[in-house]
Amino acid sequence: MNCIIVDDEPLAREAMKLLIEEANNLQLAGSFNSAATASDYMEQHGVDLVFLDIQMPGITGIEFARTISKRTLVIFTTAYTEYALDSYEVDAIDYLIKPVEQERFRKAVDKALAYHSLLLKEEKEAIETIASAEYFFVKAERRYFKVSFSDILFIEGLKDYVIIQLGDQRIITRMSLKAISDLLPKATFLRVNKSYIVNTAHIESFDNNDIFIKSYEIAIGNSYRDDFFEGFVMRQRL
Repeated sequence: MNCIIVDDEPLAREAMKLLIEEANNLQLAGSFNSAATASDYMEQHGVDLVFLDIQMPGITGIEFARTISKRTLVIFTTAYTEYALDSYEVDAIDYLIKPVEQERFRKAVDKALAYHSLLLKEEKEAIETIASAEYFFVKAERRYFKVSFSDILFIEGLKDYVIIQLGDQRIITRMSLKAISDLLPKATFLRVNKSYIVNTAHIESFDNNDIFIKSYEIAIGNSYRDDFFEGFVMRQRL
C-alpha cells in the first residue's frame, strides 16, 4: 500500500518516514509540507494512505481531509489530543499522538491495511472483466452492464463514483477513476484533466484549452496538457 506524509514540521516528517521505512507493507510515495502541495500531487497520482498532520498553516489537516476521496485512507498525526473527536468526524482510520510510538504506529497501519483490502474487494465486485479486448461488465443499479470500449465517449470521476458516458446512455458506478483507468486500453483512452478520461477515437476537434466530443466540451487540465499535445496530438498529425 502506498502512502504520503503531509506535515509542516521537517522533524515530524523525518520521524514518520523512518517508521514507514520499517514497515514492509508500506511504500512511501512522497512527503509534503502543506496540504496544497500534497493536493497537487494527489491530482495526478493514486494515493492509498495519507499520514496527515492536523495543525498546519493555511489549510488545516481536518479541512484537507474533507476534500480527499474516501478511497484514500487518512491517519492523523498531531501533538494535541483534543483533536481526536474532529478526526472521527471526517472518517479517519486512526489518530496518532506525536511523538509516534512504533507499536502504536503498527496498530494504526494494520487497521488501514484491513480497510484497504475491503475497498479493493468492493472495486473487484464492481467490475467483472472479460477476457476480451472489446468489452467489460460493470456493476450499476444492482446488475451488470456490458460496455464496449468503442462505445465509451468519456468517463467522468465524481468523488467515489464514475460516470461512463456512452452515445445514448450514462452508467454510474461506485469506484475510483484510477481503478477504471487501469482497466482501459492505454492506446485509446487518455486522461485529460483531474476528473475526465476521454476515448481519443471519439475526439471530433480540439483547441488549446478544450476537447470536443459530440455536444460535450471537456477542458484540458494544465497538468495533463503536455501529455495530450505531445503524446496524442503529435502522433495523429500528418
